[in-house]
Amino acid sequence: MSFTNNTITFPELIRLKRDGGQFSDADIQVFVQGIKSRTIQDSQIGAMLMAIWLKGMSEEETLQLTREMMKSGEVFVWPDEWLVVDKHSTGGVGDKVSLPLAPALAACGCKVPMISGRGLAHTGGTLDKLESIPGFNVSQSVEQIKQILQDIGCCIVGQTESLVPADRVLYALRDATSTVDSLPLITSSIISKKGAEGLNALILDVKFGSAALYKDLDSARHLAQSLVTAGNNLGVKTGAVLSRMDAPIGRCVGNAVEVWEALECLKGRGPDDLNELVSTLGGYLLWMSGHSPSLEKGKSEIIQKLMNGEGLKKFEDMLVAQGVSADIARSLCADGADYFQHMKQATHQTELKAQHGGTVLEIDGLVLAKVLHRLGAGRNKSGEKIDHSVGAELLVDVGQQVTKGQSWIKIHHNSPGLSTQQHTDLQKALVIINCDKFKKQSRVAQFIHPNMS
Repeated sequence: MSFTNNTITFPELIRLKRDGGQFSDADIQVFVQGIKSRTIQDSQIGAMLMAIWLKGMSEEETLQLTREMMKSGEVFVWPDEWLVVDKHSTGGVGDKVSLPLAPALAACGCKVPMISGRGLAHTGGTLDKLESIPGFNVSQSVEQIKQILQDIGCCIVGQTESLVPADRVLYALRDATSTVDSLPLITSSIISKKGAEGLNALILDVKFGSAALYKDLDSARHLAQSLVTAGNNLGVKTGAVLSRMDAPIGRCVGNAVEVWEALECLKGRGPDDLNELVSTLGGYLLWMSGHSPSLEKGKSEIIQKLMNGEGLKKFEDMLVAQGVSADIARSLCADGADYFQHMKQATHQTELKAQHGGTVLEIDGLVLAKVLHRLGAGRNKSGEKIDHSVGAELLVDVGQQVTKGQSWIKIHHNSPGLSTQQHTDLQKALVIINCDKFKKQSRVAQFIHPNMS
C-alpha cells in the first residue's frame, strides 16, 4: 500500500511507514521536499526516521530517497573529458588515507573533489587533520573547487551550503533520535553526497572490527552491498573494499601527527598498512574508471606516484591553492622537513613501557582513541574546538617481538600528566602473547565489485 497523490499529509506518510507500508517515488519526493522547505516539523521528521529505523526500506525506496536527497541541492557538472573520482571511508582510528590518496590520484590524471567531514566521538576527521597546517582553508566555494581541480586535480574541502541540504537536516536529527545506524539512512546520506559530486567512479572503504562502526565482517558486507548497489543505480560506478579496523592505521593517531605520517607516505616512507590501503583503494578506482587495465596495474601506478614525488608535488600545490603559504607548503614537503616547525607540537611527550615481553598480538585502537579524545584530540558534539597537537605515536607494531620495559607508545599531550586511569587504559590496549610465530593480517579482507561491463 502507498499513497501517490500530491495531497497526502505528512502524518499519513509516517503512519504508512510505521505500519510497514512501502513508499512510492512521489511519497519520498513529498518527504524530501518538506525537509528542504522546512514545512514539516523536526518532531515529525524524527518520527519518520524512527519508523524507517524500525521498518526499514526496500532497495527501490532507498534508491529513490538517495536520488531525491541528491537533487535537493546543487549537482556538480564537470567537463566531459575529466575523469572524476572519489573515496569514502566509514571511519576508523588513524585513518589518514585521504591525505596521500587524493594527490596520488591527481598525479595519475584524475580529478578528485574530495568532500570530507570532521571527527566526532572516537573517529578522526580529515578536515581536522588538515587544519593542523597553518592557513589551510577547508571552506571553498563551488567556483573555487572547480578552479582548483582545473589547475591541480584535487582538493579536500568541507560540504558546501548548496550540496545536499536535506542531508544536513537529517544527519543532525538522526543523531538526536538514535537512528544513526539505519542502513537505508546511512546509504542515502553517503551516496546522495557522492552522487552530487558528479563522479565517474567511487570507492568505499567499509571498515569492520573493534574500532569500527560495524564489529563483524557480515554486517560490514551488508552495508557495503547496500552502498555499492545504490551508487551504481545512481549512475556512479561504485565498488567497495572491506578493511580491518582493530589496531590503528599506521603508527600515528591524532591530527598534526597524522599529517606528519601522511607526508611521510607521500615521500615514499609510509608504513606498510597505510601504503596497502592507499594503493588498493587508488588502484581499484583507476581500474573501475577504465584508467588502468587491472587492479594490480592500478595499484602499481599509485605506488609509483608515492615513490617518485609526483603525488607529493600535487599535495604541495593543493596546500597553496587552499590557503597555505608557499613557504610553509614547500617546507613541509621538503625531504628532511621539521614538521613541528609549522604545526603545533604538544608540550609533553610521555612514553609507556611494555609490562612484559613477547609478541604484540593486538593494539586496541578504540581504547587509544578514547584516551586521546579525553586529552583533547576529539569532540563530543559538532562545533567543539579540538587540540590539533594531541596524539600518539606507536613505537611497536602488531606481530613485533618486544621486551619487558621497552617503550611501545608515545603520547603527545598538553595536560601536566596522564591520569592513573589513562595509564591503565593504555596498558590494557597492548596485548602481548608468548608466541614466536605470528602472521600479521592484511588490512584488506574482501572486495565488492560493481558490474564492470
